[in-house]
Amino acid sequence: MPKIDKTMQNIKSRQSVLLDIVGSESLFSQEELIEKMKERGIAITQATLSRDLKALNIRKRPGEGYKPSLAARPASPSIVHGIIRVEISFPLAVIRTEEGYAAAVATYLDQHPTDSILGTLAGDDTVLLGLRQGYTPDQVLDALEQSMPGIINRVTYPKK
Repeated sequence: MPKIDKTMQNIKSRQSVLLDIVGSESLFSQEELIEKMKERGIAITQATLSRDLKALNIRKRPGEGYKPSLAARPASPSIVHGIIRVEISFPLAVIRTEEGYAAAVATYLDQHPTDSILGTLAGDDTVLLGLRQGYTPDQVLDALEQSMPGIINRVTYPKK
Protein backbone atom coordinates (compact mmCIF):
# COMPACT_ATOMS: atom_id res chain seq x y z
CA MET A 1 0.00 0.00 0.00
CA PRO A 2 1.44 3.44 -0.91
CA LYS A 3 2.33 5.86 1.84
CA ILE A 4 -0.33 8.55 2.39
CA ASP A 5 1.07 12.02 1.70
CA LYS A 6 -0.47 14.29 4.34
CA THR A 7 0.58 17.43 2.42
CA MET A 8 -1.97 16.52 -0.27
CA GLN A 9 -4.80 17.03 2.16
CA ASN A 10 -5.60 20.59 1.21
CA ILE A 11 -9.03 20.92 -0.30
CA LYS A 12 -8.14 22.15 -3.79
CA SER A 13 -5.55 19.43 -4.38
CA ARG A 14 -7.86 16.74 -3.05
CA GLN A 15 -10.80 17.94 -5.15
CA SER A 16 -8.62 18.23 -8.23
CA VAL A 17 -7.57 14.59 -7.83
CA LEU A 18 -11.19 13.58 -7.29
CA LEU A 19 -12.24 15.37 -10.50
CA ASP A 20 -9.44 13.65 -12.37
CA ILE A 21 -10.52 10.24 -11.10
CA VAL A 22 -14.22 10.62 -11.95
CA GLY A 23 -13.32 12.17 -15.30
CA SER A 24 -11.18 9.22 -16.32
CA GLU A 25 -12.83 6.18 -14.73
CA SER A 26 -16.30 4.75 -14.23
CA LEU A 27 -16.74 4.17 -10.51
CA PHE A 28 -20.07 3.25 -8.97
CA SER A 29 -19.54 3.43 -5.21
CA GLN A 30 -18.01 5.80 -2.72
CA GLU A 31 -15.87 2.91 -1.47
CA GLU A 32 -14.31 2.64 -4.95
CA LEU A 33 -13.68 6.40 -4.97
CA ILE A 34 -12.05 6.24 -1.52
CA GLU A 35 -9.79 3.39 -2.70
CA LYS A 36 -8.76 5.29 -5.87
CA MET A 37 -7.99 8.37 -3.77
CA LYS A 38 -5.87 6.19 -1.47
CA GLU A 39 -3.99 4.82 -4.50
CA ARG A 40 -3.10 8.42 -5.35
CA GLY A 41 -1.82 9.10 -1.85
CA ILE A 42 -4.86 10.81 -0.39
CA ALA A 43 -6.58 9.49 2.73
CA ILE A 44 -10.21 10.60 2.74
CA THR A 45 -13.17 9.73 4.93
CA GLN A 46 -16.60 8.96 3.54
CA ALA A 47 -17.96 12.17 5.11
CA THR A 48 -15.26 14.29 3.45
CA LEU A 49 -15.81 12.50 0.15
CA SER A 50 -19.54 13.22 0.35
CA ARG A 51 -18.86 16.92 0.99
CA ASP A 52 -16.42 17.06 -1.93
CA LEU A 53 -18.89 15.31 -4.25
CA LYS A 54 -21.55 17.85 -3.31
CA ALA A 55 -19.19 20.84 -3.60
CA LEU A 56 -18.06 19.70 -7.06
CA ASN A 57 -21.60 18.80 -8.15
CA ILE A 58 -20.54 15.24 -8.91
CA ARG A 59 -23.50 12.89 -9.21
CA LYS A 60 -23.88 9.17 -9.74
CA ARG A 61 -25.37 8.61 -13.19
CA PRO A 62 -27.05 5.34 -14.17
CA GLY A 63 -24.69 3.24 -16.26
CA GLU A 64 -21.89 5.83 -16.02
CA GLY A 65 -20.99 6.01 -12.33
CA TYR A 66 -19.90 9.21 -10.65
CA LYS A 67 -19.52 12.10 -13.11
CA PRO A 68 -19.25 15.89 -12.69
CA SER A 69 -21.69 18.20 -14.39
CA LEU A 70 -20.09 20.37 -17.08
CA ALA A 71 -20.84 23.48 -15.05
CA ALA A 72 -18.93 22.15 -12.05
CA ARG A 73 -15.73 21.26 -13.83
CA PRO A 74 -12.84 23.63 -13.92
CA ALA A 75 -11.98 24.59 -17.45
CA SER A 76 -10.19 21.61 -18.81
CA PRO A 77 -7.40 21.88 -21.33
CA SER A 78 -9.71 20.16 -23.83
CA ILE A 79 -12.19 23.05 -23.66
CA VAL A 80 -9.43 25.61 -24.13
CA HIS A 81 -7.93 23.57 -26.99
CA GLY A 82 -11.32 23.75 -28.68
CA ILE A 83 -11.03 27.54 -28.80
CA ILE A 84 -9.65 28.81 -32.09
CA ARG A 85 -9.48 32.54 -31.38
CA VAL A 86 -10.74 35.34 -29.16
CA GLU A 87 -11.33 38.87 -30.39
CA ILE A 88 -12.48 41.84 -28.34
CA SER A 89 -14.18 44.87 -29.82
CA PHE A 90 -15.99 46.70 -27.02
CA PRO A 91 -18.68 46.21 -25.88
CA LEU A 92 -18.44 42.68 -27.31
CA ALA A 93 -16.02 39.81 -27.56
CA VAL A 94 -16.22 36.83 -29.88
CA ILE A 95 -14.80 33.42 -29.12
CA ARG A 96 -14.52 31.16 -32.18
CA THR A 97 -14.40 27.46 -31.37
CA GLU A 98 -14.15 24.12 -33.06
CA GLU A 99 -17.55 22.90 -34.22
CA GLY A 100 -19.69 21.87 -31.24
CA TYR A 101 -17.54 23.51 -28.53
CA ALA A 102 -19.29 26.87 -28.20
CA ALA A 103 -22.08 25.70 -25.87
CA ALA A 104 -19.57 24.14 -23.45
CA VAL A 105 -17.45 27.30 -23.41
CA ALA A 106 -20.48 29.55 -22.88
CA THR A 107 -21.90 27.32 -20.16
CA TYR A 108 -18.57 27.29 -18.36
CA LEU A 109 -18.29 31.09 -18.53
CA ASP A 110 -21.89 31.53 -17.34
CA GLN A 111 -21.30 29.20 -14.41
CA HIS A 112 -18.04 30.96 -13.47
CA PRO A 113 -19.00 34.63 -13.78
CA THR A 114 -16.52 37.49 -13.83
CA ASP A 115 -17.23 41.16 -13.18
CA SER A 116 -16.23 42.17 -16.71
CA ILE A 117 -18.55 39.77 -18.59
CA LEU A 118 -22.31 40.40 -18.57
CA GLY A 119 -23.25 37.15 -20.27
CA THR A 120 -22.84 34.85 -23.23
CA LEU A 121 -24.73 33.73 -26.29
CA ALA A 122 -23.59 30.56 -28.05
CA GLY A 123 -24.04 29.04 -31.44
CA ASP A 124 -22.32 25.90 -32.64
CA ASP A 125 -18.85 27.36 -33.12
CA THR A 126 -19.15 30.93 -31.83
CA VAL A 127 -19.64 32.48 -28.40
CA LEU A 128 -20.64 36.12 -28.17
CA LEU A 129 -19.72 37.82 -24.89
CA GLY A 130 -21.43 40.97 -23.69
CA LEU A 131 -18.84 43.07 -21.82
CA ARG A 132 -19.48 45.54 -19.00
CA GLN A 133 -18.51 49.17 -19.30
CA GLY A 134 -15.56 50.35 -17.25
CA TYR A 135 -13.27 47.42 -18.03
CA THR A 136 -10.31 47.50 -20.37
CA PRO A 137 -9.64 44.75 -22.91
CA ASP A 138 -6.65 43.69 -20.78
CA GLN A 139 -8.89 43.32 -17.71
CA VAL A 140 -11.34 41.18 -19.70
CA LEU A 141 -8.48 39.02 -21.00
CA ASP A 142 -7.04 38.67 -17.49
CA ALA A 143 -10.45 37.51 -16.23
CA LEU A 144 -10.76 35.02 -19.10
CA GLU A 145 -7.23 33.72 -18.51
CA GLN A 146 -7.91 33.24 -14.80
CA SER A 147 -11.08 31.34 -15.58
CA MET A 148 -9.72 29.39 -18.56
CA PRO A 149 -5.92 29.11 -18.37
CA GLY A 150 -4.32 29.11 -21.81
CA ILE A 151 -7.05 31.12 -23.55
CA ILE A 152 -4.71 34.13 -23.75
CA ASN A 153 -2.75 32.26 -26.42
CA ARG A 154 -5.83 32.31 -28.65
CA VAL A 155 -6.32 36.10 -28.65
CA THR A 156 -6.18 37.96 -31.95
CA TYR A 157 -6.35 41.69 -32.31
CA PRO A 158 -8.40 43.48 -34.97
CA LYS A 159 -6.36 44.81 -37.86
CA LYS A 160 -6.26 48.59 -37.99
